[in-house]
Amino acid sequence: METQLSIRDLTVDFDQGRQFVRALHGVSLDVAVGETIGVVGESGCGKSITWLAALGLLGKRATLSGSVKLAGTELIGASEKQLSSLRGGKIAMIFQDPSSSLNPVHRIGHQLGESLRLHRGMTGEQASAETMRLLDRVGIANARQRLNEYPHEMSGGMNQRIMIAMALAGEPDILIADEPTTALDATIQAQILDLLRELSSENGMALVLISHDLGVVADMAERVAVMYCGRVIETASTDAIFDNPTHPYTRGLIAALPDLEGPKRRLASIPGTVPPPDQLPPGCSFAPRCTHATPLCDVALPALLPVGPDAGHSVACIHSGPMRVEKSKAPARQSVTAELEPA
Repeated sequence: METQLSIRDLTVDFDQGRQFVRALHGVSLDVAVGETIGVVGESGCGKSITWLAALGLLGKRATLSGSVKLAGTELIGASEKQLSSLRGGKIAMIFQDPSSSLNPVHRIGHQLGESLRLHRGMTGEQASAETMRLLDRVGIANARQRLNEYPHEMSGGMNQRIMIAMALAGEPDILIADEPTTALDATIQAQILDLLRELSSENGMALVLISHDLGVVADMAERVAVMYCGRVIETASTDAIFDNPTHPYTRGLIAALPDLEGPKRRLASIPGTVPPPDQLPPGCSFAPRCTHATPLCDVALPALLPVGPDAGHSVACIHSGPMRVEKSKAPARQSVTAELEPA
């Protein structure tokens, strides 16, 4: 499949005053035309930062390196004018909290109309007709009345639909949905997900679904990338991830899901918490929480390399089969080569 967006060795460092703290450690991902990819992991794993960095939305305190190419156009180092011409029109993002993303002092019609003017040059009656079509498309009834209302007059689910309508206003090739169903009840969540699936299918639009909900990702995505401590640690097709999870962290996430059939069992949990970016352990970042960890895990960072028979299945773990490891920049770690049997 043709690649729509390519991220290579993306790093992000935040200026904390006395020091720079690295939040992303060489993330590499591809998004194909019309593909739906899920990005999963616990809070603080770097899911949202990856895509905010790709769109140039992290602000001046963030230092980026690496490459992000959208249809061959490099985004890292691009001017604000160049990025503005691409954001919304070629690539759009639905943010986690619609109530804080929408402007509370402007009516819905004004905000939708502004998107249409900026990205498609529409004004007047043409823009008004398109805003009503967009609201109808995302399942909001009484569109003419809603255009004159403010965000606070609508429910969380309706505000989320407004955000989707704004993202679609520019007819983007890629839509990034960052926790699009957070804080919504199950019925509204299902409606939002069905809407995203339908829009992606109809428009041939690629969809990046950022979520901590593995059930949502299993239902929506064709491919999954699992992140931990600012790195992609496993990526594969959705079937491969759920049928044959290889990284101990991925296994832990899936083991924490309840079974819909069979006998009741106590849910498994991953001990510990995600360490802060400035307090990462030596070697593998997951090693302190991993039941398969060995002294070798504290020596070097495992590289993300192919594993198993499934094409595109890559894992960053020295216990997933014969794997080499990357050279670490930390003084306490060394570059090693390991040939280990699966755990």
